[in-house]
Amino acid sequence: MKKTVIRYGSYGAIAICLLFLASWFVLDDLPLSTQEVLGYVSMIVSLSFVFFGIKHFRDNENDGKVSFKKALTIGILISLITAFVFGILDVIYTEVLNPEFMDNYYEQTTKNMEERLSAEEFKVKLAEMESQKEMFSNPIFTFAIMGMTVFVIGFIISLISALILQRK
Repeated sequence: MKKTVIRYGSYGAIAICLLFLASWFVLDDLPLSTQEVLGYVSMIVSLSFVFFGIKHFRDNENDGKVSFKKALTIGILISLITAFVFGILDVIYTEVLNPEFMDNYYEQTTKNMEERLSAEEFKVKLAEMESQKEMFSNPIFTFAIMGMTVFVIGFIISLISALILQRK
């Protein structure tokens, strides 16, 4: 099980890094909302290795059987590896590769909100954005939030995969 988790967790981590970097270099001109959607798609694609890891374990290492609990455990561990690596990558991106990212994101988001919200709603949302901007300036917080985002998606994929692939 350990080899499967490390192998497929590494595949997921490599996939999420490659997709992230590709989107940074190739899709940088797209609107922020489109980039965000593509980011979630990248997470789902990279976490598809959860399904393949569980299937590999069941078919090649465990005589075609895997319990729901064991499948879920494998999926969660693969998701943790992918989430951990993505959290680190995101901190490196925002702190080293593109330190202006948060300011640009804040500026574009504020501009979009101002265009579509009433003055009162805008004031409330702006206050929320200010507090979020302050929190996201902390690399540990950024790591935790981005890693948890990937992990939550990975947990859902692990749950679905475990339900589909369990075999007694």
